[in-house]
Amino acid sequence: MVRADEWRKMWFRFRQSTLSVIGLAIVVLIVGAAILAPYIAPHPRHAGSFVNFEASLKPPSRTHIMGTDDAGRDILSRVFFGARISMTLGVAVLLLSVLIGVPLGLVAGYWGGRLGGVIMRITDVFLAVPPIALALAVTVALRPNLTNAMLAISFAWWPWYTRLVYGQVLSLREEQFVEASRGLGAGPMRTAFHEILPNVWSPILIKATLDMGFVILTASGLSFLGLGAQPPTPEWGTMIAEGRSYLPGHWWTATFPGLAIFAAVLGFNLLGDGLRDVFDVHIEQWRAGS
Repeated sequence: MVRADEWRKMWFRFRQSTLSVIGLAIVVLIVGAAILAPYIAPHPRHAGSFVNFEASLKPPSRTHIMGTDDAGRDILSRVFFGARISMTLGVAVLLLSVLIGVPLGLVAGYWGGRLGGVIMRITDVFLAVPPIALALAVTVALRPNLTNAMLAISFAWWPWYTRLVYGQVLSLREEQFVEASRGLGAGPMRTAFHEILPNVWSPILIKATLDMGFVILTASGLSFLGLGAQPPTPEWGTMIAEGRSYLPGHWWTATFPGLAIFAAVLGFNLLGDGLRDVFDVHIEQWRAGS
């Protein structure tokens, strides 16, 4: 357990990096927009199948800050609701990946043997294929929609967590606290899940934060290709796909959703880098004092 004074020290170290604080601010803004989308969006009805051709392709103005799309829908409202979709999909993908990958990595690293070898060879096969290519293959085999896109990306993402946890477990299983747990009569299951697993959550959290932006980017890419969210769902990739036909004259139709993706990837990468610096220092200090 991390004590309150250690949390304060970690927060102090985190604040020393301006870029990390900027990343945290961006992430807070995006998450806030996702949660409050129905309340802060100027035109909440435009997130659905609303159509107003009289207002189609209007440039940015005081009425429509980001302009309107080809169906006359307010782009700012759809970007807010797109944040909700992207955040939900990202969290779901990473949760599934962690639930699959972490136990497999723990079993392979702690128990090893033939079972561990089989797990890691299967993991290596999945890692040999680029995630976007694997996600494309799975999505093509299924019906293109948001749920199947989420499952396809999770199918491609869990091996990274298996490999991460496997390496962490190999470095921890000979530590003194693990030996002490065995010496006190703790069984393999208790030692693995109650002693080793809590000490690998920091790298998992850092990786999940860094991965969040790339998951959003991958999901947007699938939607852009027509294999993810389908119109009129206000997903950022779908909005870019719809707006690309009107470039460069009506630049706002694709530019603002693209900037939203850019901000999300940048924010989570900066935040992940800051967390990595903080937790790496904490882990080094913990090991030095153990």
